Amino acid sequence: MLFGDVSEELARRVLEALRHVTGIEPPSALVRASARSGVDYQCDLAMSLGRSLGKPPREIAADIASHLDVADLAEPPEVAGPGFLNFTLRSSWLEDRTTAVNDDPRLGAAVTTRPRRIAIDYSSPNVAKEMHAGHLRPTVIGDAIARLLRFAGHEVIPHNHLGDWGTPFGMLIEHLLDERPSGPYTLGDLNDFYRAARSKFDTDEDFATRSRQRVVLLQGGDEETLSLWRHLVDESTRHFAEIYELLDVGLSSEDVYGESFYNPFLAAVVDDLTSAGLTEISDGAVCVFPDGFRNRDGEPLPLIVRKRDGGYGYAATDLATLRYWTEQRGVTDLLYVVGAPQAQHFAMVFAVCRAAGWLREEHRAEHLGFGTVLGEDGRAMKTRAGESIRLADLLDEAVSHAAEVLEDRDDLSPGIREEVARAIGIGAIKYADLSGDRERDYVFSWDRMLSKTGNTSVYLQYANARIRSVLAKADQDLTGARVLLGHPAERALALALARFPEAVGAATAGHLPHKLCTYLYETAAVFSRFYEQCPVLAAEGPGVRDSRLVLAELTSKTLTLGLSLLGISTPARL
Repeated sequence: MLFGDVSEELARRVLEALRHVTGIEPPSALVRASARSGVDYQCDLAMSLGRSLGKPPREIAADIASHLDVADLAEPPEVAGPGFLNFTLRSSWLEDRTTAVNDDPRLGAAVTTRPRRIAIDYSSPNVAKEMHAGHLRPTVIGDAIARLLRFAGHEVIPHNHLGDWGTPFGMLIEHLLDERPSGPYTLGDLNDFYRAARSKFDTDEDFATRSRQRVVLLQGGDEETLSLWRHLVDESTRHFAEIYELLDVGLSSEDVYGESFYNPFLAAVVDDLTSAGLTEISDGAVCVFPDGFRNRDGEPLPLIVRKRDGGYGYAATDLATLRYWTEQRGVTDLLYVVGAPQAQHFAMVFAVCRAAGWLREEHRAEHLGFGTVLGEDGRAMKTRAGESIRLADLLDEAVSHAAEVLEDRDDLSPGIREEVARAIGIGAIKYADLSGDRERDYVFSWDRMLSKTGNTSVYLQYANARIRSVLAKADQDLTGARVLLGHPAERALALALARFPEAVGAATAGHLPHKLCTYLYETAAVFSRFYEQCPVLAAEGPGVRDSRLVLAELTSKTLTLGLSLLGISTPARL
């Protein structure tokens, strides 16, 4: 077999044996890695078939085992417990696999045979406002998912859905015209202007009226209004680009699709929905009431497409967005990396788009929700004054904390120390975000994320740097070297390395980067035990030193590639 996903290959062979025995065609068989001593993989398919086949699961498992051809890959399967199939990989296969994959830049991970064209919406900050700590999660999670999907062989089109339209900009532009502050303006200035404009909007009815009229002028193409608006957008996108560069996030100006981009399509959205008989007038607004959505009183919930004053809200923009990407850009999948509280909103948008025919059977649309970043007090992360923390400040602080870790490193030049501090600090923040289930909240803790022990990027970066140091000391050409698995710790490491394609596949299929993080941490821990028990540079015996160097080299390649798929760099020296 090809040295790819072992669990998938075993599952394929289990299904072949089952078809031979029973003639039935179950949709899938799940083969999982096993933590039991002496068992590498386990399958419980027989247990789910007992009732439908009218036979004891153990008997079904025994029938499958008797027709299962895995001799090239594993020892004869064992039937255990109420009907489990247990598999132990042949050491000879692991030796061949480890030797061969060390020369494969993908480390055994296959490219999909069914590539999709995927539009992914992530980051999505607001123009005229500095990015804050709340923007960290959609930016980092979205970038990691995009990297994983590209690695799998899909075409990925990121789109940064900027908030750059509507009433907030009428307020801000009207305030700038009132005050005529001398420019050029920084984004910090614009933050202050926005606060002042909001205060006036909430307390001065004349200003609020003029702000709404300014929105009409903006949407109508008034040149003075547009000129000020373009300045706001340009200054903001420069700020966003600086943040993305520091985070090593693959978003550029070409990926910007602000709310303004979809403005020309909004009227057509209303027309199409009305022509399809999907709209109703409710309190003067044009609404769609998708099936299955009700409030606490059991009343149908509306998706407001056009407000009673003739304006459009973000629901109309989201409908226009999905319609644009499926109808004009031909995407097959739409992914939205947006906070968990928006789950119902997106479910309603998807339901309306299906009813309108913009989401068809060949399309997939998914809201990838995520939890909140919490302070160590368990509350949403804020400054002491109760304001949102500037993301730029948070990232600078991360690099500063990392620099403190390196203060006693006299062997690093100032330039290298600065580069390493950035890799450690930014990697620590990103990994802390990605290493937990994205749907859950997580507590932001400098001590935890910068720890050299435990499931942190710092631990993984140090493990990789130590391996690179060993390889540099060996200074040896490993071309033609074969892996020999004579010690249990060697086999355990080879088995962990063989599971890389499974971990990448699980992280990609579920859009769950934490599954790759968990795998990398566990692999680094297995390497640590191997390194303690199996001398590498001082190894004795024919071919043993070369074999252990190959295991070390493949571990480094696995950590480096795995972290790169999360957007985290691996300095050669730490």
